[in-house]
Amino acid sequence: MPTYARKDVTFVSGDGVWLISDKQEEYLDALAGIAVCGLGHAHPDVSNAIADQAATLTHTSNIYRIGLQEELGQKLCELSGMEKVFFGNSGAEANEAAIKLARLHGHYKNISEPAIIVMENSFHGRTMATLTATGNRKAHAGFEPLVPGFVRAAYNDVESVENILQNNTNISAILVEPIQGEGGIRLPESDYLPKLKSLCEKHEILLMLDEVQTGNGRTGKWFCFQHTTIHPDVLVTAKGLGNGMPIGACLAKGHAATLFAPGSHGSTFGGNALACRASLSTLNTIEKNKLLTNATDIGSYIVKELQKKLSENTLVKEVRGKGLMIGIEMKVPCSQLVDNCLDNKLLINVTAEKVIRLLPPLIFNKANADSMIEILTKCINELSTAHA
Repeated sequence: MPTYARKDVTFVSGDGVWLISDKQEEYLDALAGIAVCGLGHAHPDVSNAIADQAATLTHTSNIYRIGLQEELGQKLCELSGMEKVFFGNSGAEANEAAIKLARLHGHYKNISEPAIIVMENSFHGRTMATLTATGNRKAHAGFEPLVPGFVRAAYNDVESVENILQNNTNISAILVEPIQGEGGIRLPESDYLPKLKSLCEKHEILLMLDEVQTGNGRTGKWFCFQHTTIHPDVLVTAKGLGNGMPIGACLAKGHAATLFAPGSHGSTFGGNALACRASLSTLNTIEKNKLLTNATDIGSYIVKELQKKLSENTLVKEVRGKGLMIGIEMKVPCSQLVDNCLDNKLLINVTAEKVIRLLPPLIFNKANADSMIEILTKCINELSTAHA
């Protein structure tokens, strides 16, 4: 079905930060499969783990105990400070689990029709509930009636949330991205999450963080909320968790960790042996190779270099980022830069019409960064010249 406007290039193999096309041309990957392949492509540790597990046992179903799932759950809880995990196959599925937890929490509080506060310009998935939670009218078009039970607030605006809580007694949770990815690499104020957490504690509602894109080392911490002192009640992640193997996780802490019971949620494939083995290898490799530090250092270097090299470009509004989650906001729509960079053998993305999104693998080094910056600044300057 024509659900993707695909670019006319086919990749047949990968090696670290490089992808090789069927024409044997090398492309520098500054997108990492949209924040998925944090270790780059065909990483030997993950490849060997997948091959070994595929030759041993791939799937049994959640009717039985799965040792690797238990090991991965323990690892994720250690890294995040959470207590319990539900495994699915994607970020949308993990968010669906979070939404169900919020509904259960609302009914626990005797709210007959619990609602969740979600943010404008957010993105949480393409299933019906996560699509409704997503703050993008264009994404909603044609799929009405949407799922009830969501109330929208302005992002990075605590007062907007306070007003909703003062006027609506049905709220059971807040669902928010620590950095809006699809929304244009939008970073909130440093006290935004702590203030939301205080509101949640005051009103006895759940703070649920969607870290599908920001998790697993992307921002220089295991999870973006760890740049603050707070803990969410529910934490959702996926993308970089399996380095390309489909897996998602919904983690919970405190009261939220006690809400699910046998039969209240489930997944046939979620947390099977193959996906969990790939994820364990991914997390262990990130840890072993100190890639959180690398994401911080290289990300900071990229932002500073881009700010310097683009400082006199009048079409560039702002260069911003955290770790290896970087956005260049333009003053004009710039989607054609995706093709321009592709012609120069560089993979990038444009989101929210005017924001160049860079999500390089966590293994990016300074030489990779310099190559990306050179091509990118060239293409941006050419766009500016054409626009003049």
